[in-house]
Amino acid sequence: MRKSFDEVLKYTEYAIKTISQKSMTEDEKEFFINETRHNFDNHINPGFLEYRKSAGSDDMAMEWMANGDTFVDLHGNTYIDCLGGFGAFNCGHRHPKVIETVTNQLAKQPLSSAELIDANRSLLARILADVTPGDLQYTFFTSSGTEAVECGLKMATLATGRHYYVAFKGDFHGKTMGSLSLTSKEHFRGPFLPLLQGVRHAPFGDLDFLKKLIDCMEFTGELPAAIIYEPIQGEGGVQIPPDDFIPGIREICDKYDIMMIADEVQAGMGRTGYLFATDYSKVTPDILCLGKSISGSVVPLSACVCTERAFRGMFPDPLLHSTTTGGNPLATAAGIAAFHVILSEDLCGKAKKSGAIFMEGLEKLHQKYPKLLTAYRGRGLMIAMEFCDGDLGYEVVFEAFNRKLLLSGSLINAKTIRIEPPLNITEEHVRKALEILDESMEIVYNKHFK
Repeated sequence: MRKSFDEVLKYTEYAIKTISQKSMTEDEKEFFINETRHNFDNHINPGFLEYRKSAGSDDMAMEWMANGDTFVDLHGNTYIDCLGGFGAFNCGHRHPKVIETVTNQLAKQPLSSAELIDANRSLLARILADVTPGDLQYTFFTSSGTEAVECGLKMATLATGRHYYVAFKGDFHGKTMGSLSLTSKEHFRGPFLPLLQGVRHAPFGDLDFLKKLIDCMEFTGELPAAIIYEPIQGEGGVQIPPDDFIPGIREICDKYDIMMIADEVQAGMGRTGYLFATDYSKVTPDILCLGKSISGSVVPLSACVCTERAFRGMFPDPLLHSTTTGGNPLATAAGIAAFHVILSEDLCGKAKKSGAIFMEGLEKLHQKYPKLLTAYRGRGLMIAMEFCDGDLGYEVVFEAFNRKLLLSGSLINAKTIRIEPPLNITEEHVRKALEILDESMEIVYNKHFK
């Protein structure tokens, strides 16, 4: 029900005061918690608080402050972050260099008119051209991963004149109507069908099937504009394809003049121990989609990086595809700082080192609790624990959260719990996380298997 503007003004004053506070009295905390619960139930989504399986015994656990590889809740409890914003906090929480760069830009101009020349956009585009493999050269900046994928689809269609696409079972490419057409799980697709027509899904990692599919599509006159893939499936449960799979996609794309789109929204920016996950296969896509941590974990930013061939359809009319706030000065300043941090602090190397410690520890846990932890896999700090059952996996997550360790599952594979901490997580916290996992698995194992 609409209220008077005076009432709303008073409420904004309360909200602004709350944002400015670094601590609260117990009475203030209780009021704030009740107010937040009321607002979620009445103005966000009443199902959201019920859905939060990772929040342990505190159904109103709130992140209040964060720094490095940890965050602090409203009550002052410090947690090790092994979720990392589903791959969004590669540089850690509030990295000083990123915060400094964003603050400097904020003092000048956070958003531009989008009519004149935006220098920051050009600086970051140059950096992307310099660090990405092969002939990737032009970048269109957006604000979220799904927008980067949408842009990639349009660039592929402009480049080829075709309107069909191939993705893979287990893929997750976003939830806007175009990218949702590529996302594979019926649970997310079903309520919105029919989606973008002409999308085919193939088994992930099955190169022979893909070759036969493309051969059939050529025979029927339905060759795709693009084959889109995740170098490692994120929401699919950190599924790693055979080593010949991605090079095989490149060969097929070259043979049939198909655009190869790498969706590295989650796997990119050093997460796998390589700056870009595709680097592992020594393959260059025609289009590279980035998001999440490209912003230095501070401001929403994503990017669709293209070869000249893939992007030239935009040359005659630069506004054929556009966005008002995507790639704004504040976000691109953060992106510039993100690359500085990743390269200067060798976060790729740190991801490999910490990932090796995790994998060694998970092998011990797998041997100790084989009926519970049935498998584990990963590359760098993109790691999955596969449990015998999705509910038991979340019991482990629940117990870990009560011991101040944040984990979560994946949207496509319910039995998989991911480990995706900031790439600059300390070795101390890696080993502490493994200790907490051991304690949590022991509780669940004894409850269900003894």
